[in-house]
Amino acid sequence: MITFVDRVVLHLRAGDGGHGCVSIHREKFKPFGGPDGGNGGHGGSVSLVVDPQVHTLLDFHFRPHIKADNGKGGAGSNRDGANGGDLVLKVPAGTVVLSTTGEVLADMTGAGTVFEVARGGRGGRGNASLANARRKAPGFAELGEPGDEMDVVLELKSVADVGLVGFPSAGKSSLISVISAAKPKIADYPFTTLVPNLGVVRQENHTFTVADVPGLIPGAASGKGLGLEFLRHIERCSVLAHVVDTATLEPGRDPLADIDAIEAELSEYGGLADKPRIVVLNKVDVPDGQDLADITRADIEARGLRVFEVSAATRVGLRELTFAMAELVEQHRAATPVLEPTRIVLRPVAVDDAGFTIETDADGAFVVHGPRPERWVRQTNFDNDEAVGFLADRLARLGVEEKLAKAGAEPGSLVRIGVREFDWQPTLYAGADFTPGNRGTDIRLETQSSRPSASQRLAARKARRVRPEDELQAALAAAAAADADEAPVTVGGGDSTAD
Repeated sequence: MITFVDRVVLHLRAGDGGHGCVSIHREKFKPFGGPDGGNGGHGGSVSLVVDPQVHTLLDFHFRPHIKADNGKGGAGSNRDGANGGDLVLKVPAGTVVLSTTGEVLADMTGAGTVFEVARGGRGGRGNASLANARRKAPGFAELGEPGDEMDVVLELKSVADVGLVGFPSAGKSSLISVISAAKPKIADYPFTTLVPNLGVVRQENHTFTVADVPGLIPGAASGKGLGLEFLRHIERCSVLAHVVDTATLEPGRDPLADIDAIEAELSEYGGLADKPRIVVLNKVDVPDGQDLADITRADIEARGLRVFEVSAATRVGLRELTFAMAELVEQHRAATPVLEPTRIVLRPVAVDDAGFTIETDADGAFVVHGPRPERWVRQTNFDNDEAVGFLADRLARLGVEEKLAKAGAEPGSLVRIGVREFDWQPTLYAGADFTPGNRGTDIRLETQSSRPSASQRLAARKARRVRPEDELQAALAAAAAADADEAPVTVGGGDSTAD
């Protein structure tokens, strides 16, 4: 069973923030206790961290849907909701985080590197936190902000020092099995190796890793065979070793032709031209293999490549090969800075940055972009007039109304912030002093809003609940009453009609 997974798609969702609480303190002998609604807890985030003990993405292959905990809602008596627990997912070194469109979000190489993929939503503030000198007892609270929801692609690019490349059945698995403790599958048929194998080689004071990449064939860089799936595993290698089968019986195959074919695929894949290369002529224990190695060695060295004649079966030439690999790896390490965990860079906001922009959409709507306005809209309860008025005041203080006027917006223009649309009425929120009224209401909205009042909504509900038979009885009763009013009146048993 193949247990190596080097590419997965994760469906991530961070936790939602908890809602704030609307509460007024009520206690005997304290009739005006004031607001005491607590804040909602923050939602949990989803982060990735590089763990040297993890070598595959297998766990995510079986569990691709990951969700962090939501924050708890606030409560009365100034009790804040609990924060949702953060999820920290362990990934192997060399993991590249990509968006579904192929954009690189993070390249995680150093041990301990942390990348926050999905951020949890903020918890809403309760009415105790929203109280101020002017609004002493708010009748509303903020809603919890939804957490991030996104799909990401994780690709593993093995962090190995030496990459063994070559045709199928060239002896790469046999070679890595004798120079390290790795135990890959070895058989006498092509494409025995279906997953990259990593082995650790210790040569006196030098220790380095070797990756056995599944066999490459012409057309591998364009998707033929298994090469396209595993060529990325040699991108981070310091040295590339061409393992050539000198005892092959296939027609048209010789060491020079094999090297040219593999180099053509590496060149088409790209990004590997600057890596040092060595050539390993394998299977020289076979007489025909030794003869072919003697014939082609001079031609290969003429290309500037170091050649090593080895036999994985008899272990001939392995000591010289591993010493040469260690030398090249040490040279690369000396010229390359040590990988460190990614540092968090804080970039302060510019002084003249208002924090939002305004654009005109194709339908004529004015679209406000910015983290703060969009977050405020998400946290506003639009069923509460006071909360809507509070949002309008915040947007006015931020300068949104002023910029809308400069952008050409007129009263009644369509304004879109996030997923909400508004009919802009600048006269409502011109920065004038505002005195709050009853909790949950805003007098500025009562005269302008087309939304029916609570009494009107109650009357409409009662009218909808009246049954047809009740209406018929009411009509008959009204008709009978009208007939009684029109009937002649008799006084004292005589006719009241005048002559």
